[in-house]
Amino acid sequence: MTYQQAIDYLYASTPAFHLVGKSAYKPGLDNTLALMRHLGNPHTQWPSVHIAGTNGKGSTSHLIAAALQCTGKKVGLYTSPHLVDFRERIRVFADGEPTANRQPTDLLPHHTQDTMIPQKAVVQFVEENKSFLDQLHPSFFETAMAMAFWYFAQEQVDIAVIEVGLGGRLDSTNIITPQLSVITNIGLDHTEFLGSTLAAIAGEKAGIIKPNIPVVIGETDPETAPVFIAKAQQTHSTIYFADQCEFLRRCRTRDIPTCQLKGLYQDHNTQTAYVALRALGVPTSAIREGFAQVCSLTGLRGRWEILNQRPLTICDTGHNSHGIKYVAQQLLKIQNPQSNIHMVFGMVDDKDVDVVMSLLPANAIYYWTQAQTHRAIPATKMQALGAAHGLQGNIYSTVTAAIHAAQKAATDQDIIFIGGSNYVVGEALPLF
Repeated sequence: MTYQQAIDYLYASTPAFHLVGKSAYKPGLDNTLALMRHLGNPHTQWPSVHIAGTNGKGSTSHLIAAALQCTGKKVGLYTSPHLVDFRERIRVFADGEPTANRQPTDLLPHHTQDTMIPQKAVVQFVEENKSFLDQLHPSFFETAMAMAFWYFAQEQVDIAVIEVGLGGRLDSTNIITPQLSVITNIGLDHTEFLGSTLAAIAGEKAGIIKPNIPVVIGETDPETAPVFIAKAQQTHSTIYFADQCEFLRRCRTRDIPTCQLKGLYQDHNTQTAYVALRALGVPTSAIREGFAQVCSLTGLRGRWEILNQRPLTICDTGHNSHGIKYVAQQLLKIQNPQSNIHMVFGMVDDKDVDVVMSLLPANAIYYWTQAQTHRAIPATKMQALGAAHGLQGNIYSTVTAAIHAAQKAATDQDIIFIGGSNYVVGEALPLF
């Protein structure tokens, strides 16, 4: 079996949420537990950090993984979805020399290493487990997660950082017993699965809080805080609200790290990750180094990422009102009187599109498009939804065509923004 045959099998045999949407969603842990038993329970062979939340959980996961690397640990990282390559979901970062023992002139090779799961390991997993997968019919996410957990055990990682896929209580990843649980924030997303109120969604995400395991909550909200407090009391778990932590307020200026991630919303994520890492006992020196090199160390992409300087071209994976709010604020902040904003924009069909439209810059030029997924809102519908909010632009059948049109129209002083969904960003990245 070749690598491409293995990937084709994964997509053909198991429904993928990122391609087909809610029909692929399989709540519950029965399939996952069966997979784990079949694989020898690899999830019990390494300690972990478990991260949920409506937005920011991917960035927070990478920040934590980067800092843990800088303590000298061999770190596994499981996130979703991928942007370009399936193997982005499963990474192992080789253990390095702890910061305290490293000279300032030392050059770390992490950013040049291929930290993604090797193609041959993907093939091995599929070949060895195909018969069982054919009988069980797990979801794409369940299979990918099982592959990650198996690979982390094979690699004997010191610790793994595990991002929740959707929700928390019934998410496949919720079979682990971590050293720390993290919930970044709560917003109205995936309401058809998680509930229509912030409190209901918080209840689902609070399901990752385990007995006697501490939990860090990234952002305090009057509607959701009581849910988390009640759950923590029930499980006898120490709870930290990152934006209220006393030791964060007391820390010295030099302990606040500069972050390689530059989006406005990253202030929340770095604060959450900082508190989580301190709760794990990670020294501030490793946190500073990890945050300063997070993209280089982990391969994280698509978070307010600058793709070109002239014209300034930026992509971002913000895909709901909670995330787009910060994107819009930052675009208006960097715009000057001589620059126009060109928005290459497309979304998928389970998001709060009308609210997003109300947040987007009214004076921008729009290039409405759709990614190559069944979940994409047709560009014609995007144009109509935008027009209802006074947003004007033309329709492009592909992301590539929309980007080329924006590049042709923009001057060197203008700004091109590419986003609205992970899929739009994923199709854009190979063009740069």
